[in-house]
Amino acid sequence: MDRTPEEVFQDFRGRRAGMVKALTTEVEKFYQLCDPEKENLCLYGLPSETWEVSLPAEEVPPELPEPALGINFARDGMNEKDWLSLVAVHSDAWLLAVAFYFGARFGFDKDARKRLFTMINELPTIYEVVTGTAKKQSKEKTPNSSSKSNKPNSKPKNSKAPPQREYDESGEEEDEEDVDEEHGSTLCGACGDNYANDEFWICCDVCERWFHGKCVKITPARAEHIKQYKCPACSNKRARV
Repeated sequence: MDRTPEEVFQDFRGRRAGMVKALTTEVEKFYQLCDPEKENLCLYGLPSETWEVSLPAEEVPPELPEPALGINFARDGMNEKDWLSLVAVHSDAWLLAVAFYFGARFGFDKDARKRLFTMINELPTIYEVVTGTAKKQSKEKTPNSSSKSNKPNSKPKNSKAPPQREYDESGEEEDEEDVDEEHGSTLCGACGDNYANDEFWICCDVCERWFHGKCVKITPARAEHIKQYKCPACSNKRARV
């Protein structure tokens, strides 16, 4: 059965989403699993948008390219932020290796490989999501809280986002097309996907990153009662200190 670049991209996207979770919203669990006292451990992203930390495959050669070995050994010898960034870089390299392994295995020609790379390249890298550079590249633009889907979380965020407030209160500064374009460049701090008008978003009052409500398990009704929202990563950092 012939496979298409779109099918391989869906596999890539699922694995990427799982690894992004491990390094952002589920970082506390990931940190604990990477015990330096254990053997060579790898971070695997699974097509089901989940992740696991486990030993490398025993068979040689493995069915798929292997992630970086021994990510756990450097955990306590580096600044945590730097360690997570390094794991993110290796995770990006692994995802590309797996995608183009499938491309070779399924006999993709030049055009198919180019199509696959173009789709992959539309997404920010895991490194960009983890370090926040994806947000910087989009000029740190944030969703407009005047949108109905964002009203529940506008209260805790507005006081810390003067530019956004200017857009809300002065319609003359930007027309609707500019606002929509700005929304489209905003990326979720958990999954790295773009902002969409029909989705509920919430902003962390600590790191100031925006998240899909579904990615951090916050509903509009629940957001109404949150005075200061902290994303899972920021909450876990405080708990460990």
